[in-house]
Amino acid sequence: MAQTILVVDDDPVQRRLLEAAISRSGMHVVTAPGGAPALELINGPKGEQIALMLLDLVMPDMGGIEVLAKLRPGNPDLPVIVLTAKGGIDSAVEAMRAGANDFLVKPASPERIAISIRNQLKIGTLSGEVTRLKKKTDNRLSFDDLVATSAEMKQVFRLGTRAAQSNIPILIEGESGAGKELIARAIQGSSERAGRPFITVNCGAIPENLIESILFGHEKGSFTGASDKHLGKFQEADGGTLFLDEIGELRLDMQVKLLRALQEGEVDPVGSKRPVKVDVRIISATNRDLAALARDGQFREDLFYRLNVFPIFVPSLRDRRDDIPALARHFITRFAAEENKPVAGLTPEAAALLETFNWPGNVRQLENTIFRAVVLCDGTLLDTIDFPQIAAALGIEAKAPRSTVAAASSAMPASQHAVAHGAPVLAHASPYAISGTDVAGHMRRLEDIESEVIRMAISRYDGHMSEVARRLGIGRSTLYRKLKELGLEPDEPETAAGEAKSDEARQAAG
Repeated sequence: MAQTILVVDDDPVQRRLLEAAISRSGMHVVTAPGGAPALELINGPKGEQIALMLLDLVMPDMGGIEVLAKLRPGNPDLPVIVLTAKGGIDSAVEAMRAGANDFLVKPASPERIAISIRNQLKIGTLSGEVTRLKKKTDNRLSFDDLVATSAEMKQVFRLGTRAAQSNIPILIEGESGAGKELIARAIQGSSERAGRPFITVNCGAIPENLIESILFGHEKGSFTGASDKHLGKFQEADGGTLFLDEIGELRLDMQVKLLRALQEGEVDPVGSKRPVKVDVRIISATNRDLAALARDGQFREDLFYRLNVFPIFVPSLRDRRDDIPALARHFITRFAAEENKPVAGLTPEAAALLETFNWPGNVRQLENTIFRAVVLCDGTLLDTIDFPQIAAALGIEAKAPRSTVAAASSAMPASQHAVAHGAPVLAHASPYAISGTDVAGHMRRLEDIESEVIRMAISRYDGHMSEVARRLGIGRSTLYRKLKELGLEPDEPETAAGEAKSDEARQAAG
């Protein structure tokens, strides 16, 4: 469930180096060998999973500028970081004008790349959240702004979109925390009343002696303490939508007055001599069974039939588990940006934990759980140890995962890592030291040591293959042959002449 980064580079070695550097930051990486395959990925069925593109500027099939020109019309918000050996100001200006969000000069350190990626993801998340909040404030939130992938919620969206095309009264049913108010706001934002008032009333939280005044308003001096005229919620919502949350908690005597207001399209403010006409779209919501309450005499049947013209049921989170990964990703990116934390996603174990839990508090509980985990997390991925309450409820012992220990070990210089495991090293303290024995103390295979030496040389000399071959004392053809034998190169490597030509081209570009 980590965020997916697309790496686009024609050099296979550079792709592998970038993939390794980004993966260590806890992000999932997909690669493309050129501009055309990258655009196919972006425009394909899995394109929406890509959170950011790392793009080489100079490629033989399609340059980075051309990729940006074709990408931006359909994907204006996808962050793009341009990487190139051609580090002039003109190149940076050209890339930014084409739509790049950041510009890095090769060779860029893994830390610099990770920081740039995190910054761009944070900016994108906060921009999206600001846009969503603005649309919510302006009462223009639509179903496209809601996070849901399950078939159950897609059906809710279809019903809501249909209902938005008319002024038909809507009753939204579902458990607390399932997102009933968001559905109501999306209906308003998808209707002709978008941008007009959206007034929310929690019928279960109004003091009994103030219900009538709050709903219908009152005139000055109509009762003790009424020092000014007060517009009720109906009049505040005039021209827009009145959302009656927890309608099942409304007192029976007030249900009569509410029914009259709905039937006549007018309200009687307390102390007023004449009724006031209102144009209000009614959306009500409840977590109770109104039909059963009506049968038991606790809710007026005539009001129930008046409100229940177009029912929409919002399933609980445990009944739409397909939404958990998408919601978790959304909350992680949002809270990580807000709290300035490097959290990029979930480990597979943590993802399975969240999808197994029943979530009695629904989406609201998931949101608060992710918030707490992000605040407490010290790594780049949330693991089971960051969800102790959920793990305890499922009877799972939340221990520090082996991956955390492995990550901490891999962060050490090689010499420290070897000493920590009781193994002698072939070199003195150095970031490029190599252990000659394995964890058990046995000698390592020459093939494994050779593979590690080549990897370190490629990393040390930033993927410049001619320099790597020279430092290792072998020819480029031999180096590429060894890369293929060690599984570090594609099955169809370039010829020696092609390699030389490719090196010359890259040097000219750099």
